[in-house]
Amino acid sequence: MAGSAFLREYHPFLDDGNFLSEGADPPPRAEQPGPDDWSPFESRVEFELAEFLYKTEQMSGKNISTLMNLWAAHIVQYGGRPPFADQTDMYRAIDAIAHGDVPWKCFKVRYSGPRPTSDVPSWMNNEYDVWYRNPREITLRMLENPDFKDEFDVAPYREFTPAPKRERRYSHYMSGNWAWRQADLIMADNPEACGAMFVPVLCGSDKTTVSVATGQNDYYPLYMSIGNIHNNVRRAHRESVILIAFLAIPKAERKHADTPIFRKFRRQLFHTSLSAILRTLRPGMTTPEIVRCPDAHFRKAIWGIGAYIADYIEQVIVACIVQGWCPACLKYPNQLDAPAPGDRRSQVHTDGLIRTFEPSVLWDNYGVIHDVIPFTHDFPHADIHELLSGDILHQLIKGTFKDHLVTWVGEYLTLTYGETRGKELLDEIDRRLSVIPPFPGLRHFKQGRDFKQWTGDDSKALMKIYLAPISGILPSKMVRAIADFIEACYVARKEALTESDLTQFERARDAFHRNRAVFQESGVRPDGFSLPRQHSLEHYPQHIRNFGAPNGLCTSITEAKHIKAVKEPWRRSNRYEPLGQMLLTNQRLDKLAAARIDFDARGMLQGSCYEAMLTALEASLDHDTLSNDPSPRSSPSDDREDLCDDWTGLSDASQPSPNDEEPDNGIVDGPRVSGFVVLPQRLQKGYPRTLRELGNRIGVPELPTLIARFVFNQLHPDDAFPDDQELTTFPTCRVRVYHSVIATFYAPSDPSGIGGMHRERIRATPSWRRGPPHYDCVYIGKDPSASGFRSLHAARVRLFFSFLAPPSTLGDEAQWTPCALVEWYSPVGDQPDEDTGLWIVEPDLEGDGSRSKDVVHINSLLRAAHLIPVFGDQPTPPQLKQHESLDSYRAFYVNKFVDYHAFEIAF
Repeated sequence: MAGSAFLREYHPFLDDGNFLSEGADPPPRAEQPGPDDWSPFESRVEFELAEFLYKTEQMSGKNISTLMNLWAAHIVQYGGRPPFADQTDMYRAIDAIAHGDVPWKCFKVRYSGPRPTSDVPSWMNNEYDVWYRNPREITLRMLENPDFKDEFDVAPYREFTPAPKRERRYSHYMSGNWAWRQADLIMADNPEACGAMFVPVLCGSDKTTVSVATGQNDYYPLYMSIGNIHNNVRRAHRESVILIAFLAIPKAERKHADTPIFRKFRRQLFHTSLSAILRTLRPGMTTPEIVRCPDAHFRKAIWGIGAYIADYIEQVIVACIVQGWCPACLKYPNQLDAPAPGDRRSQVHTDGLIRTFEPSVLWDNYGVIHDVIPFTHDFPHADIHELLSGDILHQLIKGTFKDHLVTWVGEYLTLTYGETRGKELLDEIDRRLSVIPPFPGLRHFKQGRDFKQWTGDDSKALMKIYLAPISGILPSKMVRAIADFIEACYVARKEALTESDLTQFERARDAFHRNRAVFQESGVRPDGFSLPRQHSLEHYPQHIRNFGAPNGLCTSITEAKHIKAVKEPWRRSNRYEPLGQMLLTNQRLDKLAAARIDFDARGMLQGSCYEAMLTALEASLDHDTLSNDPSPRSSPSDDREDLCDDWTGLSDASQPSPNDEEPDNGIVDGPRVSGFVVLPQRLQKGYPRTLRELGNRIGVPELPTLIARFVFNQLHPDDAFPDDQELTTFPTCRVRVYHSVIATFYAPSDPSGIGGMHRERIRATPSWRRGPPHYDCVYIGKDPSASGFRSLHAARVRLFFSFLAPPSTLGDEAQWTPCALVEWYSPVGDQPDEDTGLWIVEPDLEGDGSRSKDVVHINSLLRAAHLIPVFGDQPTPPQLKQHESLDSYRAFYVNKFVDYHAFEIAF
């Protein structure tokens, strides 16, 4: 069966069913409310105000009441009333939302084993509360969410690239081999499941700290998703990752905290709690039940325990193994860097070991904890060792890169050059980091790496720009090792991987393993690299073939959920027994989200609330009444034409326009479309109105000639340029200037909407935010038949503008043509740099030493490019500023690691 441009083969038994003809309409949803029914709210204004105050602004109850009081005071003279009387009235409306109401429940757990005759530890007498929500109800709620109708798989499938290559392709969870094998096992055990939809339930847990300054500050959330939802939806959350429990965190006095009996209780409490929470799914793992799906059709569904999302420390707990061992294989903890692969763990093998050997042998020789039963024992076809997926964030980015490689660089410099000189070289790396040119969404390391609280985002940002600053300071082999590792990370982070991609990953991984020996040879790692997080690279091809692209099962998903589900609700509490308040906050947020999904599915949230109100007024008033009423305040867009025609204004061009205040980087909701670049809605005032005057103003007097070349090339793309004297110039034609453009393109591996679309703002402004100039670089298409950077030009934008081409120039009528004035760069050599794997470019120069310039149509721009100076072995001038670096060096790296889209086009 075809799926998009790829070929799909669906599982022959657990599939979509065959009950309706193709294209048949689904049955209507029961008791569908009318298009004007905002229950329990009275209007759209009430709903959006409640959502804005409670979810977006997180306004305190006291301030909500104050706002409603002021609102009432303002409109009482007109006989009106505010949307809500006070905070209680608004909370009552939110609590009355019928959708998304899966209540929180609690069960208590306490120790029931043997006790000492005296001095009984307090933890043995304590009761531990586990708060949870019914995972079956949560699963049903996700399954019927119409938001997922185009981002949902009903059956395991195998996907292949088109002929002639026909390569296996791994993307979403159901494209992996694990889902296919599970379907085979289910059918072997239960032939009546034929035609059912397989629904794997994914879980993830991780302790998180909400405050380091107050007493009880740790929480242990458990999240849930389903494997049928596409990875891009899970990464964007969109109600696809749901908080289902707060696990108990038992604590003991220091003298008891490390005793074997307490450690066993803590581990077993975790597994017993998970088994109890998920027990409502157990019947549906053997007997299919009828469910409603996002496309509104009904299907038989059979549940299963799917992959578990966890960092290494959490994997140790979940897999019931000894810390230092691998949860996926049986390699000894001091031999994890051995080249031969280790034997795979399995629950069947572990159970056999437990029956055969003494506990001490299990601990020392197999890394098995014998007296803890994993929660997966209680569910069919669930093997915890198989279900632990790779974790890009903690294993690769924060673990191998930040905690290992970056730390080892500092240790190498100290060992090799002594403490004083080593610190000087680290300071030089920091100076280089601080002057790296800006890029949309890129963190600026103003003081280099010298700060204490490192987050996952900080580590990701450093990885994007680390190679250029260390090149010239570290030995080539060390730079290559780090470059190889980053290459492997970026391949693993792709939104879909073919067998060729897995070969590329393995090549980069193996090269990293060879080149990292420099750290051993230099004395930084004299004992080698038997490190669990680095060892995890060995299992990534297996994880990808089992579960699809790893970016859909990364702890970055659950860590991002911590903010909305744990940390922000905690901050909103009064800190006195906050958990109950946090549960209520989460329930209200879920209700608001469910209400929005319902209203949107009924087409009730089209346009803005203001536009909807105007439409309603127009429908209720006759034309004469409406035309005699005072007009409502104009929206910001109403004076756009006036602004565009105001050529005599003398406002400072360094002032950012309102449009410049929009975010540089952003998620674009909606489906996938072709990429495009557009000018912003507002132009810049204070510039000359003709080409000749503008050229003189910006120091490019040849601008009219460059425009003439551009026009000639548009009309005669295959002809050689005549002499400049023979070109027709338009020195007096009208011109408009802009300080940015907005590029929108498909980048599913970067922050994007469910359609994979991403936007960025490319700037060319003489002063950004009343500060220094900001002139971005761009990629421009060159040779469609080539691949990677060979198909692209690199250029730096000096001006965005449009000019009014006279009639019969570029069309029968005069038309505004959007353009960019760019300076060109050319590659140094025909291959990327050997050490960094990055292309190097130099600016093109004219005979007088000035940079070569051209005018291009903005449609030829692909997106922003990131160039980083080739610093070499010379110290960075202490007075150099970030905005000066592109003008201060003679060669630059083309940074393909600035984001994942750049990695896929600039290799």
